[in-house]
Amino acid sequence: MMAATLMQVLDTTIANVALPHMRGALSAATDQITWVLTSYMVACAIATAPTGYLANRFGRKRVFIIAVIGFTIASILCGMATSLPEMVTFRILQGLFGACLVPLSQAVMLDSYPPQQHGQAMALWGMGVMIGPILGPVLGGWLTEYYNWRWVFYINVPIGILSVLGLMAALPPDRESTAKPLDVGGFVALSVAIAALQLMLDRGETLDWFSSPEIIAEAFVAILALYLFVAHSMTTARPFVSPVLFADRNFTAGLVMISVVGVVLFATSALLPPFLQNLRNVPATTTGLALAPRGVGTMIAMHVVGKIIGRIDARPLMLAGLILTAYSLYWMAEFSLDVPITTLMLAGVVQGAGLGLVFVPLSTITFATLHAEHRGEATALFSLLRNVGSSVGIALAFAYQSRMLQHNHAQLVEHVNPFNPALAEYANAAGGLGSAAGLAQLMTDVQQQSAMLALIADFKAMMIGVLLAIPLLLLFRKAATTDNGQATTQIAHD
Repeated sequence: MMAATLMQVLDTTIANVALPHMRGALSAATDQITWVLTSYMVACAIATAPTGYLANRFGRKRVFIIAVIGFTIASILCGMATSLPEMVTFRILQGLFGACLVPLSQAVMLDSYPPQQHGQAMALWGMGVMIGPILGPVLGGWLTEYYNWRWVFYINVPIGILSVLGLMAALPPDRESTAKPLDVGGFVALSVAIAALQLMLDRGETLDWFSSPEIIAEAFVAILALYLFVAHSMTTARPFVSPVLFADRNFTAGLVMISVVGVVLFATSALLPPFLQNLRNVPATTTGLALAPRGVGTMIAMHVVGKIIGRIDARPLMLAGLILTAYSLYWMAEFSLDVPITTLMLAGVVQGAGLGLVFVPLSTITFATLHAEHRGEATALFSLLRNVGSSVGIALAFAYQSRMLQHNHAQLVEHVNPFNPALAEYANAAGGLGSAAGLAQLMTDVQQQSAMLALIADFKAMMIGVLLAIPLLLLFRKAATTDNGQATTQIAHD
């Protein structure tokens, strides 16, 4: 089960390092090739929502196995794609099949262990969900460098086959259907809202945001669809997302917190490879290895948390994780173009440890006070917010970086004039501005410094977002366990 889950989350970032190689093979522009990433995430976000209904209607085991088979076939098709439209189509198919793997695995893990062992179970589950996106660039860079970018997708085939065989042997038989009728209206409204929002964020920077009629239309559709979804959910007898879930304070706070985690985890993974490859001219394999220590930090933190989560309140652990994550982003905001790779790796270890300290307790306390009958729907919504946070975070990070790059470039160019003594000294050392080589070198340096400052601005913005999430810890309630093993709710007075 965890092999299937790891395979799905791995594909959210495994193609990051391979994008420059895929762009030429698929004849795609720079702003078009990012659809290989975002199309998968949007499809995952949309298809995650009905996971609870599908599992109740057709059985968890049946849905799980069909999803792995579909995901594996879609991976083969992605590896065989010869054009960008084909690749985007197959990535959407891959996302649709893979969407239910994470929430189903979480629900099965929670149901397979008693409440007092949920912390250990979530530590194991969290390793797959958190380390997959971090190890994606490492594996993707190695496969791209020594084989071909198509193996980024073909690698899923043997894992998928073994996962199907294991699931058929290990999962218990499905019980009788307990599904209520699917609220088609609510599902369609939520799907349209997510898709329109992602389109607006992806194309906003290219089309100059709200000066474009397309962006205005997409924003209007997203707001209208979200309004219709909320209004429909509050008035229909059997809504697609039950409002009773949001009456649980732990669950509601957990949804907000997992969105923040998704933004930091995936946005950082998406921003660092272009920095290393484009600004530092680091090979794809080295880029992947430079990002790998984040996974080491996450594994160490999750292992420790899995041992102590049952004996320590989850909130102090999450507080320590958020502080470490914010500190790592503050550290990254001090980077320059000459930052040593070892420094980048150490900052990655700190960030990975921080995210690991947040994720396991968060995955436990979010569902600690929720009734078991809502678990399938709740885990689907939890994964949905993680996916939405990830896709929105990546889009906003690149949009903000592009905007700050233009701003920084304009500011730096203001200092390029004959009256700047520092520039004159620099120009003389580079052969003088009168030479083509000197002028070209100057413009290259201005562009690189502008890009570096834009990356730093992204890290600062994410750090502020993490710090603003800390007060959410006050909303969580501590879950106590009674003698019969059932979780009860008590408000902590400490």
